Amino acid sequence: MGLRVLAVDDEGPALDDLVHLLSSDPRIGEIHTARDGAAALRRLDRSLADNQPIAAVFLDIRMPGLDGTVLGRVLAQFARAPHIVYVTAYDDHAVDAFEIKATDYILKPVRPERLREAIRRVLEGSEGADGGADVEPPPGEPEPMPVELGGVTRFVTPAEVLYVEAQGDYARLHTQGGSHLVRIPLAALKERWRGAGFVRVHRSHLVSLSAIKELRLDSGRCTVIVGDVELPVSRRHVRELRDLLVRRARRTP
Repeated sequence: MGLRVLAVDDEGPALDDLVHLLSSDPRIGEIHTARDGAAALRRLDRSLADNQPIAAVFLDIRMPGLDGTVLGRVLAQFARAPHIVYVTAYDDHAVDAFEIKATDYILKPVRPERLREAIRRVLEGSEGADGGADVEPPPGEPEPMPVELGGVTRFVTPAEVLYVEAQGDYARLHTQGGSHLVRIPLAALKERWRGAGFVRVHRSHLVSLSAIKELRLDSGRCTVIVGDVELPVSRRHVRELRDLLVRRARRTP
């Protein structure tokens, strides 16, 4: 199976040309597209939810809204970040690309042989992987999340969070003391906090396993009780959640 990739460009003709060049390479499998950064994050979010992560993102830089450098920094926070290949008409963002460890930086107009070289670098960097398959989370404590409270920045740790709710390109962290809106997509936060005991129960919710009080099954509908809140569980996530809870209960003395 070829690489699963995402092409992002706000200009239709440029996006079409890039897709055409990518599709001409036999090493490329599925090609997804997005016309801006927000749409790219939604596409990545869906791919992670479907357990079919994107292996590489071919990304323009100057786009309205969420530009390519900001999007690249978000992707770099993933526990297993997709390879980032910048495809741009400007050469003044190479330093930004270097800082986030982009796999390659291609200038427009894109030459087929140059794109083939970028794909080779993606494959070389993916050696031993399965085009985006899950890997074990990295060692170390997951990073806390900075939040603003009355003009003061504090850091919320994963251990404080009961569940997380998706709100567009933002995520709302629900804790015992309240909630905090942070600018990070749910999929990116899930990757950042891998290994911290969070599980996706719905396309809109991540839940801390340790915060689940009860799992309810009623007439084919599944929910979990977290604190004083009842959250829906998608049918596709029921078996995984149940298995995780059983394994956790067995480990608890």
